[in-house]
Amino acid sequence: MGEFQSFIGVDFWTALFTLLNFLAVFFVGKHFLWGPVTKMVQDRQKEIDDMYSEADTARASAKAMEAEYQGKLLSARNISEQIVRDAVNRGQAREEEIIRQANAEASAMMDKAAADIALEKKKAINDAKNEIADIAMEIAGKVVGRELNADDQSSLI
Repeated sequence: MGEFQSFIGVDFWTALFTLLNFLAVFFVGKHFLWGPVTKMVQDRQKEIDDMYSEADTARASAKAMEAEYQGKLLSARNISEQIVRDAVNRGQAREEEIIRQANAEASAMMDKAAADIALEKKKAINDAKNEIADIAMEIAGKVVGRELNADDQSSLI
């Protein structure tokens, strides 16, 4: 039973050396490992915080750029609508001007045609008068029985 008791029993010196070994390993580990591991974790946490900060800055910048883009797009849309309205107004004004010119030209052509018709009518009347006068002279000459000269014609008239 001595062996069993030594196997299960606690030996003071073994426990003391085990405790001293544990403490030595703990303090050496704390001194050489805990500091670098903590520093590495803090550095990694700082990198992560910086990445989040950069992402937030990039997101804010993207939102600002989006708002600026939307503003420029709206401005461009308003400008294009104004250009279209101006073009339509200029087209309508030009259309009205062309119609006025066409009406003026048509009126001038109608007036000229009316004047030409009146002139032609006067010409036709004068030609008819001249022809009637010539016929009357011939008839008068036949009635009188001789050919009349200019003095005779004027005396008859």
